[in-house]
Amino acid sequence: MNYTVISPGIYTYGAMLIAGTIRHSGKPVALHKDLVAERGDTVYLSLYSTLHLLDPAIRDFVGRIRKTGGICYVGGPVSAYPEIVLGELNPDAVILGEGEVTVRHLVAGAKIQNTEGVAYRSGQKIVIRKRDPPESIEHPLPLIPADIGTQSIRGASAYIESHRGCSGACTFCQVPRFFGHAIRSREIPAIVAEVEAFKKAGARRIAISGGTGSLYQADNGRINPDAFVALLSGLAGVMGSANVSSPDIRVDCITDEILDAIKKYTIGWVFFGIESGSDAILTKMGKGVSVAQVTDAIRRCREHGLKVAGSFIVGYPTETAADYEKTKDFIAEQELDDIFISIAEPIPSTPLAALVLKTPL
Repeated sequence: MNYTVISPGIYTYGAMLIAGTIRHSGKPVALHKDLVAERGDTVYLSLYSTLHLLDPAIRDFVGRIRKTGGICYVGGPVSAYPEIVLGELNPDAVILGEGEVTVRHLVAGAKIQNTEGVAYRSGQKIVIRKRDPPESIEHPLPLIPADIGTQSIRGASAYIESHRGCSGACTFCQVPRFFGHAIRSREIPAIVAEVEAFKKAGARRIAISGGTGSLYQADNGRINPDAFVALLSGLAGVMGSANVSSPDIRVDCITDEILDAIKKYTIGWVFFGIESGSDAILTKMGKGVSVAQVTDAIRRCREHGLKVAGSFIVGYPTETAADYEKTKDFIAEQELDDIFISIAEPIPSTPLAALVLKTPL
């Protein structure tokens, strides 16, 4: 039996990780970013956006795989609400949350009904079998495509994983609901070996993912600057500082040591999820910080010679015209080096989604 892993549009880290897991099991596996598969393949479809669930091409692809004798599993961030996935795409099963262990069992021949970490239809019922507790996040090398060097996601060929989990409680964010609040970190030698493999495959720039990079090896939310500095130093030793990015940082998770390391070992940018210039909206978002703290963090970054980008969310339920104007004023006053603005997206399983459902039109 042949296996195909697909992540539509881009090679996501999760898809590369699942493909690497299958390869490590001794099975033939292909990785694609296009909807292609051979007749009779077992397909793992890694979907990173809820918009994928509304894509008729993806729906037709899943149906075609099943009609031609193949098996189709769907995983990725969309698995946080498996009922929606099963209802919209009708795959054989949904792989819930962190999929490496579940995939290993399925590849080894386990039946869906006997496997933890899946959701599937049984007649008219939907059966959900969660896997608890989370497993170790050390894993075999991802399957890295030969054309990884042509990919650019916010300037990086790939986003690698240093840890899972986030101690934050932002109401719009899926990370702590998907990976938990406890921080589980990988060992630096394993991360460096992975970066070496990406560079050998042609990757031009590597970025650290994980929600908040400086939470690497944090303990009960307490950051570990020395560990984060050592991580950045290790990556720069492979890629060169001009080809390392650690963009996503919380404003309350920085120190002078961390900012100095970002300046020394990376492209010198910090990306803050600022979200709003209104303290009232920040409170409703569960950000755990104030506008004053954000302003101070931006000042500190500039004192260390860093460029600062910020993301903002508008259209959050209960946001008033006055709140919106405060955000506009904040952006104008701070003169950030780059900004990203998006409409509040109610991702299934997040508190924001629950708030949207009970908010009058």
